[in-house]
This record gives sequence, C-alpha cells and structure tokens, in this order.
Amino acid sequence: MGAAKFLRGLVKRIPPERLTVIVNTGDDENFYGLHVSPDVDTVTYTLAGLVNPGHGWGLKDDTFAALNALARFYGKPWFNLGDRDLATHLYRTERLRAGESLSRVTALIAKRLGVRSEILPMSDDRVHTWVKVRGRAAMPFQEYFVRNRSRGAVEGIELRGIEDARPLPAALSALRRASAVILAPSNPFVSLGPILALKGMRQALAKIRPRVAAISPIVGGRTLKGPADKMLRGLGLEVSPLGVARLYRDIVGVFVMDIRDKDYLEPVRALGMRAVAVDTIMTTPAKAARLAGIVLNTLPV
Repeated sequence: MGAAKFLRGLVKRIPPERLTVIVNTGDDENFYGLHVSPDVDTVTYTLAGLVNPGHGWGLKDDTFAALNALARFYGKPWFNLGDRDLATHLYRTERLRAGESLSRVTALIAKRLGVRSEILPMSDDRVHTWVKVRGRAAMPFQEYFVRNRSRGAVEGIELRGIEDARPLPAALSALRRASAVILAPSNPFVSLGPILALKGMRQALAKIRPRVAAISPIVGGRTLKGPADKMLRGLGLEVSPLGVARLYRDIVGVFVMDIRDKDYLEPVRALGMRAVAVDTIMTTPAKAARLAGIVLNTLPV
C-alpha cells in the first residue's frame, strides 16, 4: 500500500499529532460476519508501528490458527485474517452493531493502539467498490484484488452507494484547515477515487489547489504493487504519470513523479501543475522520509 509506506516517512518529517489521514472505505467487506476495513486497518497498524513489514498489511508476527479452524466450516479461505487482527474486527463489529459510527470506532481503535495521528474514514455511509472485468459480471473489489489476483482486463469501476454517501464532516473540516494536503501514491480509482467521488470533496480540494500535492503511483510505465496500471490501460487511459495527472488536474497544484519519468515534466506542467521528478521508490523508512520531506518542501507549508 503506497499510502502506508509514505505515511511511515511523513511522520518522521512532521509531528504525528499534526497529521490527519482520510482513508478509503470502499474496500470494506464482511468476512465471517465481521466488518473488515482493510485500508483503515493498514493505516492504523502502520502508524501504530504494528504492521507486518513483509506483507504491508495485517499485524507483524501474527498467527492464523483461527482462520485455519474456520476453514473446516467455510472452506479454504482466500482473505487472510490473523488471530490478533481478528480482535480488531470483533471489536469494530460489536461497536457498530451497538450503534456507534465507523468514524467513532476507528478513533477508539486508534487510541487503544497508541496512534497519535487522526485517522478518519472517508464517510460513515456505506460505499462499496465493484470492479467489472471483461467477460465477467462485476465483483466486489476484494474478490477481484485478493481472490482473483487482479486478473482480467478491467472495463469499469462502480462505486455503489456513492450517490447517497456524504463525506465525514471532520474530513472536510481537516481539508479547510490543512496547511498542506498530499494525495499518496495510491490507486487513483479504488483507493483515492471513492474519497474524491464523495459530494463536495473535489470542490473542497479545488479551493485549496495550490496547497495540494499528488505523488504518481506509476513508475516507468507500471505500478510497483497493485493494479493501477491495469486499470488505467483497461479504461483506455495512458499508463504514465501524465495519465494520472490528468485525473487530478482540477484539484492538484503540485505533481510529483519518479526521476525515471522526468520526460513527463513538461506535459504535466502544461496541465497547469508544478511538476517535480525525484526518487519515489520507498524501499526503506529513510527513503520514505526523504520523499515526504521533498513533497512538503514543494508546498507553501
């Protein structure tokens, strides 16, 4: 998850208490009767210093005894939930059934795990991301991404429930107050797309456009991880930093791409953005911190 890697560097450049993270919930799914929020949990575990460094999701040193036992009743699992990870989902589900909002439960979980930053789910309303692959009916994102390993040509992405969903008021307030807003190098369709599709979100960003930066998830014509390149190609868009920049031209003032894509600097500038080419590959926390520092320095913080 590009956002999580970037966040681990960002909190080395700014005090964690100054950071607010607005997180996609279109990937949320129910497994074994539990409400699972994959993106929210990955961000939370990362900022708590608890994430599995090898996977980039789940808890480090977790075990999977419960999942193996569940296989006796449900069949072979295709979505991994660790034993200690299950505690998060059990607590979230119980609180939601008791009438708590997702944002309130997220704040409680973050506090219990010692996170000092503010983590905001994009909405307390349900939005569900579905992916249409050529020759198949639309399927929930987790089924496409995890179970089917992003196979097939993507023909469309549906955000079911987006028309009735409202952005979290605290998220809009955070944008208005922010000295800088950074769109992490995440999938523009299924990670950032649901957030930006909420009513009023793009308008809020457009008002502060000079203070908004985005980092390209495309490096050298592909993604390092995830299906963003396949989605761009399947939807008939250019698989390049320019293809991504075009999606953000109304809301982003500064666009950051990898140094090996420097030939796209002028085409991106022609969109009315400042464009910067640097090393964006975050193989270590130190490199993530360096990238965060560069991005912050490009903005009028």
